[in-house]
Amino acid sequence: MNFLLTDEFADAEPLPPEVPVRAAGHGGNLADALTIGLNPPQAEAVRQIDGPLLVLAGAGTGKTSVLTRRVAYILLTKSAWPNEILAVTFTNKAAKEMAERTEKLMVQAGVGHEGGQNGGVLSGMWMGTFHRLGMRMLRAHAERVGLKPNFVVLDSDDQQKVVAQVLKDAGVDVQQFPPRLVTSIFSRWKDNGWRAPEVPSEEAGGLAALGAGRAIALYAEYNSRLLALNACDFGDLLLHPLVLMENFAEVAEKYRKQFKYVLVDEYQDTNVVQYRWLKSLASGHGNLCVVGDDDQSIYGWRGAQVGNILRFEKDFAGAKVIRLEQNYRSTGHILAAANALIGHNKTRHGKNLWTDVGDGSQLELHPQLDDREEARFVADGCWQHVRSGGSYDDIAVLVRTAAQTRAIEEALVRAGLPYVVVGGLKFYERKEIKDALAYLRLVVNESDDLALGRIINVPRRGVGEGTLALIEEAARAGTGQAISQTVAIRSMIERGELTGKVANSLHSLLEKLTAWKLLAQIDTPDRVAERVLEESGYLQMLRDDREREEEAKARIDNLKELLRALQEYADLPSFLDHVALVSDGDANTDNAVKLMTIHSAKGLEFPLVFLPGFEEGLFP
Repeated sequence: MNFLLTDEFADAEPLPPEVPVRAAGHGGNLADALTIGLNPPQAEAVRQIDGPLLVLAGAGTGKTSVLTRRVAYILLTKSAWPNEILAVTFTNKAAKEMAERTEKLMVQAGVGHEGGQNGGVLSGMWMGTFHRLGMRMLRAHAERVGLKPNFVVLDSDDQQKVVAQVLKDAGVDVQQFPPRLVTSIFSRWKDNGWRAPEVPSEEAGGLAALGAGRAIALYAEYNSRLLALNACDFGDLLLHPLVLMENFAEVAEKYRKQFKYVLVDEYQDTNVVQYRWLKSLASGHGNLCVVGDDDQSIYGWRGAQVGNILRFEKDFAGAKVIRLEQNYRSTGHILAAANALIGHNKTRHGKNLWTDVGDGSQLELHPQLDDREEARFVADGCWQHVRSGGSYDDIAVLVRTAAQTRAIEEALVRAGLPYVVVGGLKFYERKEIKDALAYLRLVVNESDDLALGRIINVPRRGVGEGTLALIEEAARAGTGQAISQTVAIRSMIERGELTGKVANSLHSLLEKLTAWKLLAQIDTPDRVAERVLEESGYLQMLRDDREREEEAKARIDNLKELLRALQEYADLPSFLDHVALVSDGDANTDNAVKLMTIHSAKGLEFPLVFLPGFEEGLFP
């Protein structure tokens, strides 16, 4: 079954226009001028800066405009300096947009100059995702949780490698308990704010067959291995800051005094650890403004707790609730359908979206025989839209699961229509990029055993599985305290435990690593990376790959793009932090039909939307 949603007002201004705050004119109040062009609830949400505030912002009701003007209002009324405001978003893209729009308002008011959080009017403000802000706090206090300030952040592949090592050493059958499953369970425990002693025995879940005690012991060992590697996983970027706020009074007091105002976007998608962190931060002054919509809570499968927004008034005494219900994005018929559908939810804050732009086109329902017919209908609809003067960029095909895309992709290919699967393989997930990043991680942190393990034999250095096992054993042996594998290799070469080609190639690698580390202190990141790729033999390995010449050329082009990206950063640690935090939603696509899951589409706008598979049992 297929739903076709159209919006004949798609070219209309989606939000109230940003009115220059100089409109207040001669002697007027610049801060009050920020509310020009806003509807009454929006204006109230901008002005209500003291005390706890819940802004229930329905889809398309102008919440970004409210958030940016609220930050500008706080600054223009001199209620706080930029470094006394903490603003949390759920994507890097949203943080960038909020910063740019807020800065524009301030500059229009004649306050400061452009430059964002790096030298502009917003210099010093803490604005970003939970993970980015958590990392910033953790860098400043890493030693308190057993880390060094130059810790690395592991991606999911490296997490699973550590988990696999823990399972192997504990004698756990990885066929019965795959590392991917165990990693997922450990991540869920961190989302709930649990360190090993705090995990309830009934929460063993997929590890119940091991016994709760053993499962929790594996979790404790995994976290110990991370500390030994001077590494964090993504869950640690939230859990460690929570520990800092709840277990170190002087740290908590420092940040409670610093942040006079805390603003949070997409509050309905916060999980337990994020909720506890925010509550601790705002427990002093209570100036916490959260913006969200319980009707848009779709990330429960990732740990989001819609209960956080439902109980906000109970958690924060005297909280005020403001509802944004005027929609600027969609037409009347679309809103009527949405209101009728969401009205069946029993646990929600009540609100009713409305618009003054007219009813617009009716929603269209097109029953089809099967997924092939459905896909053909979608392709025909896309072609008709472009033929009548529309753009491919206007079109989104939203599915419930990625498995649905196959038939649609085939239909689009047959029709010769350009399309992109949003959420496909990302730039930083490609093999050659991850290899290059592993080299750079070693330059920053020689103790990064996972990075070493990835590139120790890339290009080939004659290091086999047997040699790797000996190196790992040597790193864990000795005086009872583990050492890094680079230190172990040096010791093994000196003692003659590694000889011949293996010893020579590894000795050469470590010598080059030392030289690269010195170079990184005096040269730019892109030139350091270029030298690493050349001297390691990685680029030559690709040039020599005659069997896959075209593929090798594409990989070299990707590495060139990586070098261009590095030119924007002052040092390697800053770049590696950026890579670790890149959001899934930040990818750019050319003019093409967008094929994506409903989850990936959250917050985006399209004039023409297809919803294939809109049927009971598939689309909830």
